[in-house]
Amino acid sequence: MTVRIVTDSACDLPQSVADELGIEIVPLSIRFGSDEFIDRVDLTTAEFWQRSAASPVLPETAAPSPGLFEQTYRALIADGATGIVVISLSGGLSATLQSAELAARAVAGEIDIAVIDSNSVTLGLGIIAAACARAARGGASLADVTALAKDLSSRTKVWGALDTLDNLKKGGRIGGAKAMLASVLSIKPIIEVRNGKVEEGGKQRTRSKALAFLIKKLQTYDGVENLAILQADCSDVEQFEAMVRQHYSGEILIGDIGPVVGSHTGRGTIGLAFQVRA
Repeated sequence: MTVRIVTDSACDLPQSVADELGIEIVPLSIRFGSDEFIDRVDLTTAEFWQRSAASPVLPETAAPSPGLFEQTYRALIADGATGIVVISLSGGLSATLQSAELAARAVAGEIDIAVIDSNSVTLGLGIIAAACARAARGGASLADVTALAKDLSSRTKVWGALDTLDNLKKGGRIGGAKAMLASVLSIKPIIEVRNGKVEEGGKQRTRSKALAFLIKKLQTYDGVENLAILQADCSDVEQFEAMVRQHYSGEILIGDIGPVVGSHTGRGTIGLAFQVRA
């Protein structure tokens, strides 16, 4: 049996990793005013950050159509897949999950498809998809890969530190005066992905304190595995990686935060995604 993994572009997996593991990534779309781009196809992450800096309004993101998922499923069937596991961006954050499910119904008579809500985003989603792809490559059945995806989704943590409140201000989530005061005070909001939603995880007064907070948070979990660093055009990634390596000896995946998440968090966001051992 050949089980293939499908995810979406909110996963922020480096393309080299997706290619190596045979993961299909269905792209969301990004809109700057009247200009629309297909994530990872028409717009690179670097180009996204350049456009964002020049844009007075927040870019908007849209879920892939069911047709785009169906097209991906049919291509995998043609390539010899006998089962597909779709691991989606949190259903609490996007309609992407619904599109994947609608498309699965359209091909239900041709192939077995399991659609899993990761309850996560960015590399939290990415590391689940990567682990499932490795299991599938090792010969795991559709049922086994589906069970693994559900298990990992329940054990995945994502923490991040925002460097700017510009995007929250542009998006109307914070008033201009409050944003200005927070900037003067160098306040760095901490966010956590919890139960499929992005929640406030605290705030720190400086960037260095925010990075230290993320390390302390990492240390509170027992048995961390599959750790990844996510970053949005940050200049201090190597410094942060060195801090992480003092507390984690495994391999570390580093990935760029792309447009889907970056449009909300802003440039300079840095964070961790990992699983807590069962």
